[in-house]
Amino acid sequence: MFDTLVIVPTYNEIENLTEITSRILAASDRVHILVVDDNSPDGTGQLADELAAATSRIRVLHRLQKSGLGDAYRAGFAWGLEQGYQFLVEMDGDGSHRPEQLPDLLAAADAGADVVLGSRWVTGGGAPNWALRRSILSRAGSFYARCALGLPYRDVTGGYRVFRNTALERIDYATVQSQGYCFQIEMAWRAHESRLRIVEVPIQFAERENGTSKMSMAIVVEAVTRVTIWGFTGLPSRLVRNAVDASSVGARSLEDDGNDSDRAPLHGGAPAAHGLDGRR
Repeated sequence: MFDTLVIVPTYNEIENLTEITSRILAASDRVHILVVDDNSPDGTGQLADELAAATSRIRVLHRLQKSGLGDAYRAGFAWGLEQGYQFLVEMDGDGSHRPEQLPDLLAAADAGADVVLGSRWVTGGGAPNWALRRSILSRAGSFYARCALGLPYRDVTGGYRVFRNTALERIDYATVQSQGYCFQIEMAWRAHESRLRIVEVPIQFAERENGTSKMSMAIVVEAVTRVTIWGFTGLPSRLVRNAVDASSVGARSLEDDGNDSDRAPLHGGAPAAHGLDGRR
């Protein structure tokens, strides 16, 4: 049963596409791949067509021009939802996201998560080939976004993720405006604000071996600017929600204290799965 669509945006990834698609197909027998190519001048789109001709598990969506990571994923989500896939996966086309770890992310989704974040900055995760400067920059970006937006997740800028189809509808992904890597922050923030069940799964991030990174100063500026604006404009509603949540917890505690002493404790039994509640 093919219930999962792996969306791979590409722009000048001809050196990486054959290997990455082969590894994805080998990693899980439940997935199809959608290559979303932005009219790559190096022939990536043509190569994608050749790969799709060789197997029905690969599809290709050709776009007229390069218009940002966010646009590519929105187009991929729209196509996947129309086709009826239950889970939609974000994965880079440069090999930095290891397809061999996809079953771990899908297992978390199968266990009930609405959104699964592949995380470099939880126990078991990492980016072993990164220079210290890049590691600090990535951690600092996640830290700033977490603080500004009130997010409890360790890695909010990563791009290896699984979304349940209903989660994308709750997030209203089509109205997400961010284009660069800020798209990942906005999607995580919207998922949290929608109180979806969010889980972080450790991943090992690998540096690309071929081609050039799409990261630019404009992408960084977009992220800092948007996160700062969202942080200020969303602060009042976060304070109100936190107060309501605190009142609800207090009311439940008082009610529990009034019950018989032999009643099972509120948090007795099996522990809750870490991160399944977006409010934690």
